[in-house]
Amino acid sequence: MTTLRLSVLDQTPVGEDHTPDQALRASVDLARAAEDLGYTRYWAAEHHGSPGFASSAPEILAGALLAHTSRMRIGTGGVLLPRYEPAKVAEVFGVLASLYPGRVDLGIGRAGGPARDFPRRLADLRALLGEGGAVPHAPVPPQMWLLGAGRESARLAGLVGTEFAFGHFFSPVGGREAFEDYRERFRNATGRPAGGALAVRVVTADSAGRAEELARGLLLWRARKDLGEDAPLPSYETTRRHRWTGAELARAEVHRTALVSGAPEQVHAALTALAASHGVDELIVNTLTADPADRRRSYELLADAFALPPGGPETTVAHAARVPASVPAGR
Repeated sequence: MTTLRLSVLDQTPVGEDHTPDQALRASVDLARAAEDLGYTRYWAAEHHGSPGFASSAPEILAGALLAHTSRMRIGTGGVLLPRYEPAKVAEVFGVLASLYPGRVDLGIGRAGGPARDFPRRLADLRALLGEGGAVPHAPVPPQMWLLGAGRESARLAGLVGTEFAFGHFFSPVGGREAFEDYRERFRNATGRPAGGALAVRVVTADSAGRAEELARGLLLWRARKDLGEDAPLPSYETTRRHRWTGAELARAEVHRTALVSGAPEQVHAALTALAASHGVDELIVNTLTADPADRRRSYELLADAFALPPGGPETTVAHAARVPASVPAGR
């Protein structure tokens, strides 16, 4: 039986009673805890112009997280490549991978610019990292991941031979088909089997009731965002006093389908089933709460429920990046 690995996708959430600088420091604290708890990797997300997230420069945050941890893989989930020149991204991650060999992940997203230009940018970046075109050229290049929530990204990841993570929290449907496309193309391109990881939004707590309170706060934030009110995550008190509108309730129900919440044993069962149905052995867990203490507790309970090995898998640091030079770059 395959052991299910857990990792962290951190969007550095800002609660209404907290400031962005406090949220960033909370991310550093959470990364330290996640390493001790046995999580495999820790990714910093990229968002711009949103009061609810402080993660506008994931490569900078990744550098800080690498400096405050020693074993866990650290990276981005992900750099929005259409916003940047591939050469600059290659240089930044060449520096990180040179300083922290064998620990750096480069997760790439396709949002933030023209989609038609993305395959070229991805091919340029892979060439710079894989053939030594970027200075410094790290002895162990970063492991490249393509992130997506649809079949197009999955097919591209398979064609060029990168790792692939599907954003279930963006789109809870279509993941199985996306992984099928990815694995078929990856096998044809590289001659090797592919795995992949599923990124899931999760909230758990010491009781089902407390987990539901936290879930309602997250759903209220998400519903408001859909309806044009982009704000920090509401506190427990704000959520408890809130009188929901019909439109908010409707949007919350839409997003609840992409949220796994409940007591630890309930969440364990749901996540195990999700991993099995998508054929993955790694879940990248995204948890959003207004209070960093609630977020940390959620990850602690998950680690305990899944009996993660303290300090993480033995192969975490030794796991080499793959940027296969012989795979076609795509067009």
